[in-house]
Amino acid sequence: MSQPAKRSTPAVSEADLSRAVERMAEEMATSGMQRMAARTFAALLCSDSGSLTAAEIGRLLQVSPAAVSGSVRYLEQVDLIRRTRRPGSRRNEFMLGDDFWYETFAHRDGVLRSWQRSMAEAADIVGRGTPAGARLAESESFFEFLRAEIPAMMDRWHQRQERTSTSVEPTVTSV
Repeated sequence: MSQPAKRSTPAVSEADLSRAVERMAEEMATSGMQRMAARTFAALLCSDSGSLTAAEIGRLLQVSPAAVSGSVRYLEQVDLIRRTRRPGSRRNEFMLGDDFWYETFAHRDGVLRSWQRSMAEAADIVGRGTPAGARLAESESFFEFLRAEIPAMMDRWHQRQERTSTSVEPTVTSV
């Protein structure tokens, strides 16, 4: 377990932290993320360190180790978190990357390419001159557009981050 460190903000009560985690998780689940994965991801987002062990996640969310195991497996599969270990420790820690939103969207190119290709193949099969073919061709075009725009958008994000970065040092606290 990590050692408490100085916080740059007043300590948050467990009840307030739990409400924040549950509210964020509710929004993510409403948007399609698995509920337990959303709760786990929200817990990591709300932790000062951005890193928690399975036991810490379970304690914070008041869930079983099996629930934590399934949620972290899903979050790893979709590249939202990564598994690591501190030197000398046998416990896995689950953490957000330094630039996890950027990495998440940057890794979507393969998915978008695959969807674009399947839309093109389906449009060719049903005939591009048919209503279904036209709809599939438009979908193909949309994914092609996204693939072309995402790198420029990510560059703009990094430029914005450089302009607005502050000198806030990350702190590590236990949950």
